[in-house]
Amino acid sequence: MLLTAARIVTPARDFAPGWLHVEDDRILDGGPGLPSRAPDVDLGPATLVPGFVDAHVHGGGGASFTEGTDRAVTTVVDAHLAHGTTTMMASLVTDTVTALERTVRTLGDAARDGVLAGVHLEGPWLSPHHAGAHDVSLLRDPVAADVQRLLDAGDGVVRMVTLAPELPGGLDAIRRVVGAGVVAAVGHTDATYDVARAALDAGASVGTHLFNAMRGLHHREPGPPTALLEHPDAFVELVSDGVHVHPAVLRLAMNAKPHQALLVTDAMAAAGGEDGDYRLGPMAVQVRDGVARLSGSGAIAGSTLTMAAAVRYAVRVAELPLPEVVRAATTTPATMLGLPRVGALRPGYRADLVALDEDLRVVRVMRAGRWVRSGTVGLS
Repeated sequence: MLLTAARIVTPARDFAPGWLHVEDDRILDGGPGLPSRAPDVDLGPATLVPGFVDAHVHGGGGASFTEGTDRAVTTVVDAHLAHGTTTMMASLVTDTVTALERTVRTLGDAARDGVLAGVHLEGPWLSPHHAGAHDVSLLRDPVAADVQRLLDAGDGVVRMVTLAPELPGGLDAIRRVVGAGVVAAVGHTDATYDVARAALDAGASVGTHLFNAMRGLHHREPGPPTALLEHPDAFVELVSDGVHVHPAVLRLAMNAKPHQALLVTDAMAAAGGEDGDYRLGPMAVQVRDGVARLSGSGAIAGSTLTMAAAVRYAVRVAELPLPEVVRAATTTPATMLGLPRVGALRPGYRADLVALDEDLRVVRVMRAGRWVRSGTVGLS
C-alpha cells in the first residue's frame, strides 16, 4: 500500500508533502515529495504520524484493566485505539499482593498476544503522604518476597513498577526490579532530592506523572522533580490535560527533556466516555466536566484523556512544536519501555499510523498494516 499525505512526521524527519510504502504489517520505505507512481491511498491534507504509544493507562470505554477479563482488555484497547493509540501498557492501581498477582496473570495472555505491551504496577509500594487515587489502607512497604512474587507473576509480563524509594526497603526493591529487567519508576513519593537521586543511582529511570503525587519542588528542598529533570538518563511522564500540570510547566519539562519527556494519559474508565460515577480499582470516582476525582477527598483520580487529546493540548494550548510532541507520544515511550519496532515511521517498523486533520483530530488509524475501527481489536 502506497500512501501520501500533506505532511508526514516520522518524528525524526518532517516531510511536507510525503509518502509511505507499507507492505503486509511493516513499513517498507518513505520519503519527501511525491512517489514515483500514483498512491493507493491519498490522505489529502492530513498529517501522518506514528501510532501513539501510551505507557500509563488504567482504563477507557467504561472498563478498567483491574477487572482482569478479556472483555475489559478489549474494551479499553479499542477505546484508545479509536483515538490513535496502537501500543499501550496496562496500569494497575494498588490492591493486595494476592489480587495484583491474580490480575497480572490474567493479563498475561493479552501481553503475550501483543494486544498489550505489558503491565505497569503502580503500587502497592507507595507513600501514604502522596497516595493520590490509591487506597491508603492497602499501601505497604516493598518486602523482597512480595516484590519478587509480582515480578514472577505472568512470566515476564510486568514491564514497569512505580514505587516510593523512601519506604523501608525501597532502594533494594528498585535494584531487584531493575535486576529483573523491569523499568523502575519513582512516583507517589515523599522522597527528598537526595533520596530521589539515590533511587536513580540504584537504577530507577522514570518519574511517574512528574509533579503529581510527589513532594514538590522547593528552592531549599528540590525534591524528586529536580532530581528527575536534571538526571541525564531519567525519563519523565507528563499528563497533558490542563488539570495535572499548567501548560507553562508542561513546556518547562518538555524543553528540559526534549528526548526523555513522554506524554501519558493515566486514563481511567471514563476515557472516551461520559461524565458519571466510576471506579478506579477499589476507589469510587466522580467524573464531572471531564475531570476525574475521588468521590470523598476530591483528589485527582487519573484522567479522561486519549493520547490524541493530549497531543492536541500540548500543541494548541502549551504551544509546543508538533514534531516534539509527536516524539513524546511515540518514540520516547517506546524507547523508555524498550519496545522494538514501534513508535516511529521507519523501514522495518510495524505499520502503526495515525492520520490527523488540520485540527489534529484523528481521522484514520492503522495498526500492523490494517486500517482499524473501534471494536476491531480482540484477544486471539
